[in-house]
Amino acid sequence: MWTIRTRFLLKSEVSSKGTTSFGKRHTKSHSLCRRCGNRAYHNQKKTCASCGYPSAKIRSFNWGMKAKRRKTTGTGRMRYLKTVNIRFKNGFREGVKKVAKSD
Repeated sequence: MWTIRTRFLLKSEVSSKGTTSFGKRHTKSHSLCRRCGNRAYHNQKKTCASCGYPSAKIRSFNWGMKAKRRKTTGTGRMRYLKTVNIRFKNGFREGVKKVAKSD
């Protein structure tokens, strides 16, 4: 026959996979990435899960078309590229003085 004490010991030895286990999670596996700024840089692997840093090429896959759309050209500031269209229209002229308009 089981005594009250042995029943209690057996029940406490069984570890829970749910709520009590989740409370022990307090270490971070990912930190901020230098290149993309996302919290996807794996501290042990030393690679970013989002952009692939430190590899030279930006991480992108054809099976993730939505992810490509989010990161593609035109989603950021385009500090240089937004002036190219205007300069193309003028034939990329440089160092030419403005011609005064005569009315």
